Amino acid sequence: MVAYVPEVPSDTKIIRNVLSGNTEDFSYLMDRYQNYVLAIVKKHVPRQQIEEIVQEIFVRAYQSLGNFRETGGFKQWLSSIAMRTCYDYWRKRYRHKEIPMSFFSREQIKWLESAISLKVEAEQEEMARRQEARQLLNQVLGYLSAEDRIVLELVHLEGLSVKETAELLGWSAANIKVRAFRSRKKLQKILNSIRRN
Repeated sequence: MVAYVPEVPSDTKIIRNVLSGNTEDFSYLMDRYQNYVLAIVKKHVPRQQIEEIVQEIFVRAYQSLGNFRETGGFKQWLSSIAMRTCYDYWRKRYRHKEIPMSFFSREQIKWLESAISLKVEAEQEEMARRQEARQLLNQVLGYLSAEDRIVLELVHLEGLSVKETAELLGWSAANIKVRAFRSRKKLQKILNSIRRN
């Protein structure tokens, strides 16, 4: 006797069901993509904010479901929402945030210089895995605007292409190129300023 295995509905079918009034079906999408969204968010917001940001992403996705176009794929669409939500988190935080320049030690400055140098990419990846290094990087990124921070993280730290970053953020490729260049320059200026203090 063969056991009955229920058919797993596609993303498109679930979305159509939700839009037709079966709102409970959205939980299937949440179950299916929770770990995926969690992996994105862990890279971009402080640990204590992860759960709240993940929840906000799914709320935004649910509220915007009517704008979803089947041609792009739900996963890609959800990635864009996740990245924009992380960006919005930092944009709100940076409105009144200040970090004293004397906060950093010589060792921290040395690490930061290597973190933004493309020549020591292997060392950067190893150190970025450690929590202390990530916290330090977050503190320095705190000097940048939310826009510059998210572009720097995606292009220079995560290695996404300009096109991929533009698609995730919903910006033009030209805007990403300009911001990526300017954000590196700003970060270098910040490091120079820290070194002088």
